[in-house]
Amino acid sequence: AAPLRPPAAPLRPRRPRGCASSPAEGAPSASVWLVSAASRLRTTGMASEDEAELSLLECRVCFERYGPGEQRRPRNLPCGHVLCKGCVWALGGPEGRRVECPFCRRACGSSETSDCLPLLQLLEVLGPECTSISLALGRSAGREAGPAPAGLGLRLTLGGWGSLVNPTGVAACPKSGRLAVAHDGKKRIHVFSPSGSCLQRFGERGDADNDIKYPLDVTITSDGHVVVTDGGDCSVKAFDFEGRGILAVREGFSLPWGLDATLESEVLLTDSEAGALYRLTADFKKGKLKKCQMIRSRLISPRGVAVSHTSGAVVVIEHLKAPGLNNSTRVKILSAEMDLIGQMDNFGLSLVFPSKIYATAVAFDKEGRIIVTDICSQAIICLGKPEEFPIFNPLISHGLSYPMGLTYLANNSLVVLDSGDHSIKIYNS
Repeated sequence: AAPLRPPAAPLRPRRPRGCASSPAEGAPSASVWLVSAASRLRTTGMASEDEAELSLLECRVCFERYGPGEQRRPRNLPCGHVLCKGCVWALGGPEGRRVECPFCRRACGSSETSDCLPLLQLLEVLGPECTSISLALGRSAGREAGPAPAGLGLRLTLGGWGSLVNPTGVAACPKSGRLAVAHDGKKRIHVFSPSGSCLQRFGERGDADNDIKYPLDVTITSDGHVVVTDGGDCSVKAFDFEGRGILAVREGFSLPWGLDATLESEVLLTDSEAGALYRLTADFKKGKLKKCQMIRSRLISPRGVAVSHTSGAVVVIEHLKAPGLNNSTRVKILSAEMDLIGQMDNFGLSLVFPSKIYATAVAFDKEGRIIVTDICSQAIICLGKPEEFPIFNPLISHGLSYPMGLTYLANNSLVVLDSGDHSIKIYNS
């Protein structure tokens, strides 16, 4: 199957067969609808559960189930609706004419569509044989979210649908506190001030050297440069805060994905298809690459990565794929010298913790503790310091839809990218 690409637009809830679709009706994202379906599972019977899951996983034109294969891959249209790739091709015809959305009649070119990452990641979690979202994610029908931990509260929410479109990465500048968010809008990078105002937008969708096709993750170096992994042309691109392109690195990457920066402005990045971890050293002010070195190989589909500013330890989130089974993730901890400190997959964590964990992003807090996002419980969980791993301490257990990114501000405020409602949420004590 083709590699995952970031989404461009939201998923529309399925209407009953034979009913007309009103162009005036809103269209929540794929991840938002996943949360809506999960909420309905807690309050409705088996018939409603089946309907909710079918609505999420089916194309609303051909009513075939989405899948990772060529014909059934979910594709976003710029208007905000999602169809399978086969239907997009059918609507465009063999001559590849412009596609008219069957729901709102907005026309677009086939090149303007892109893969819907939230749905593809959900399909990856479910596996090919799974027929129940709730069972696959370890959620029971009567389970309610736990209380918020004392002392940690939501301080600020940024973005939202219309401002951010299916965001995929978030990073904080260690000096200025500015936040950079990678998403699938017309301008791929949004820069926010610490108070939440939008300071800059840059990174056009296109083929020019400074354009960004499919942003997968973002980080900010200590000297104030925004670094983005672009899955569209398999490159790593650096910009200043004004959006000027500084550097583009294409050192034979297969699919560069996760990013994090050290205090020395070195960049660690994962290559999901090559199964490798790289260290990139550059003079960003002069736009010169000094060194791009593979520092760890034989990883399994690594994506999220984080480096500790206290110990230099590195954590990588691997995505394990077992034929015929549900996919899982593995948290792997490496020393600054790239020696293995510890690792544990979903099954091992489930033996220690009270619920299944599917980690999608990782960060270190100011004290050097490992923090992960968990899409199964829609929570943020502390796994302890590398020498303590694993412990189980939920930091945020309610109010999140589809957490896909994490970072910390200099004051140790926790920043969560919630792709479910296209927002950035900042928590502090």
